[in-house]
Amino acid sequence: MNLVPLPRIMLEPLVRAALVEDLGRAGDITTDAIVPADLQANLVLAARQPGVVAGLDLAVLAFGLIDPAIVIAISKPDGSRVAPGDVIATLSGPARGLLTGERVALNFLSHLSGIATATAGIVDAVAGHKARIVCTRKTTPGLRALEKYAVRCGGGSNHRFGLDDAVLIKDNHIAIAGGVRPAIERARANVGHLVKIEVEVDTLAQLDEVLALGVDAVLLDNMAPGTLTQAVQMVGGRAIIEASGRVNPTTAPAIAASGVDLISVGWLTHSAPILDIGLDTAA
Repeated sequence: MNLVPLPRIMLEPLVRAALVEDLGRAGDITTDAIVPADLQANLVLAARQPGVVAGLDLAVLAFGLIDPAIVIAISKPDGSRVAPGDVIATLSGPARGLLTGERVALNFLSHLSGIATATAGIVDAVAGHKARIVCTRKTTPGLRALEKYAVRCGGGSNHRFGLDDAVLIKDNHIAIAGGVRPAIERARANVGHLVKIEVEVDTLAQLDEVLALGVDAVLLDNMAPGTLTQAVQMVGGRAIIEASGRVNPTTAPAIAASGVDLISVGWLTHSAPILDIGLDTAA
């Protein structure tokens, strides 16, 4: 897996905002009252559950913005699989800074690692099939780039990042446009020549109509595996085929076996549970 880290210029505003929110109006009054300013500490970020790591750059940035004297050595970089007890990173430096940055660092790291872990679970479930697991735009406002990066850490791929990436004609577009044909024709007439067009269909009859008009991709929504297999045969390589609806590690293998190219999963970014990671004293 070739993971390209997100640029710091994208991460720093998010981390700064999170730190300012946490520090409030008077800073970390608990730590400042209890911990001597010159005290040094050695701590580790450790996994408490099996999973996949994502978001270490944000955790490192959170500690570094609080105190640049904190030194972090990473043992399990983003994309690594971890078992309970595995040390992800070792931290050393001023104790105040370590404790003050802890929650923001863990919020980002646990959340993104949870997404990566959930993604890896479905990627593993469809191993042996050509289908790729992709995320959607169902992301936490303001965190889309981070959450889509976490999907990549888990072995998944990204669907469009925003409304300007590609044309995706869904049921409401078709209803308001007055049908599949006018929706596709208007889209084709009004977007650039490099913009791809995908259309969501619910039935094989709709699929047949869309294929006759010619599009780059079709989204087969909430179709049973047997119907998906029929749809793949109908498409016959004329378009990229995406399937969505009720996807989980149990249902994904049958969906992938139908021969679709992509399986989109919204809950990876909007509902994946965190990966439990703790900041503990070094052994």
